[in-house]
Amino acid sequence: MTIATRPTGSAADLRNRFAAVRGFTETLAAPLSAEDQTVQTMPDVSPTKWHRAHTTWFFETFVLSPHRPDHEVVDPAYGFLFNSYYETVGPRHARPQRGLLTRPGIAEIADYRRAVDAAMDDLLAAGELDPEVAGLVELGLHHEQQHQELLVMDIKHVLATNPLRPAYVDVGLPPPAPDPIGPRAAGWIEHPGGTVTVGHRGDGFGFDNEGPRHDTLVAPFALAAGLVTAGEWLAFIDDGGYHRPDLWMSDGWAAVQSQEWEAPAYWILGADGWSVLTLAGPRLVTADEPVVHVSWYEADAFARWAGCRLPSEAEWEVVAAERDPALTGPLPAAGLDEAGLDGTGLHPRPGGEGWCGAVWQWTASPYAPYPGFRPAAGAVGEYNGKFMVNQQALRGGACITPAGHTRASYRNFFYPGSRWAFSGVRLAADR
Repeated sequence: MTIATRPTGSAADLRNRFAAVRGFTETLAAPLSAEDQTVQTMPDVSPTKWHRAHTTWFFETFVLSPHRPDHEVVDPAYGFLFNSYYETVGPRHARPQRGLLTRPGIAEIADYRRAVDAAMDDLLAAGELDPEVAGLVELGLHHEQQHQELLVMDIKHVLATNPLRPAYVDVGLPPPAPDPIGPRAAGWIEHPGGTVTVGHRGDGFGFDNEGPRHDTLVAPFALAAGLVTAGEWLAFIDDGGYHRPDLWMSDGWAAVQSQEWEAPAYWILGADGWSVLTLAGPRLVTADEPVVHVSWYEADAFARWAGCRLPSEAEWEVVAAERDPALTGPLPAAGLDEAGLDGTGLHPRPGGEGWCGAVWQWTASPYAPYPGFRPAAGAVGEYNGKFMVNQQALRGGACITPAGHTRASYRNFFYPGSRWAFSGVRLAADR
C-alpha cells in the first residue's frame, strides 16, 4: 500500500487531518459497548476494538518507531496482537481468534490511541516533515479510513447476528416506497468503445493498486444509468432466481445450496413481506433503494437473468470519469461523516447519491495487477499486491465509505461469495 503522489498540503494541514480522521474512528466506536467491541462473529469480521488498536499500531510501527528515535513503544505485546498481515514485521495473532481477546479492554485501547496520538501530534507540530514521513502519515490516514468502513460493516454483522436485532444508531429511516419501480427505468449510458486510459491520474493520493495508468481496449458497450434496485431483486426472487441452476456459476450454485441463500444478506421474510436489517434497525424493504449485501455470485446470476452482464473495471472507470468529473480530481466525492450517523448515511437511499457513494459495485474483472505494477519494497508493499488472486474487483464506494475516500480509480476487492460488504450491482450490455 503506497502513495501514487506525495501529499500536497502543509504540515499544519496534515496535522489537522490526522486529528480529524483519528477522531472520527472514535466517533464511530462511541455508540458501542465493551461487549459490542469485543465480539467476532466470523473470521472475516474483526472486533471494533481491534480496528481501533490496529490503526494505532500502524502509526506506531511505520511512522513513530522508524522516524522518532526517542519513541518508546507503548506495549511490545501489541505488535503481536494488532499486526494484521504484515509478515515482514513479525509474527501475529491468528485472525479468526481476534474475538477471543478480552484483554486489553476498550479503556486500554483508548489509552493506547491517546499515547500514540500525542506522539504523532508532537511529530506533526514540529514543522515541515520529510516527504517520506509525510507520505507515510498520509498513507496511514487512508488506511484508517479503510478500517472505519470495515468497522461499520463488521459491527453490522455482529449486531445482526444477535437475535434481539439491536440497532447501531436508534433513529428512523425513510418509509418504504409503495410500489417497485420498473426495471432499467433510469436508462442506459452508451459508450463507443475504443482505446481508453484508466488508472490513477497522479493528482492527490492513490494506492499502489490504482496504477500504473495505462491504455486498454474496450468494445462498444452500455452501462445502466441506475443501480439495480431492491424492487428489481424482488422480481428476481419471485421468478425463482435462487432456485435456477442455469443462472449460476458452478461455485455460486454450490454456495446457494450450502448456505441456503434465498435473498440478499440481512433480508428476512415475514408476514408483511421482506424486511431488511439496517444499522438503524429492521424495516420493510424499500423497492426503489439500491440492493445491497449481495455477493459477486448473486450479482452475476442477476445480470444473466436480466439478459445483461457485469461491467469490466475499465468500462466502469471510463464512464465514471466522464459522468462525474469530481471523481477524477484531487478532491474526491462525498461520503460518510458525522452528519450521516443520524441514520441517513448508514443505508443506501432511494434514487442513489450519484454515480458513486451508495453501494460498492461488483465488476466482471478479477482483482489483478495492472500492466507494469510492482509492489513497494518493505512491509507497506504487502498490503495490496499479495491479494491479487481469487478475488473480484468492485468500484464506486458505498454509503459507509468515509467522506473524501472515493475516486474513479479506487479499487476494492472481495472474494466472490462475500456478502457482508455494502456491495450491489450496476448492469452492463454489449453494443
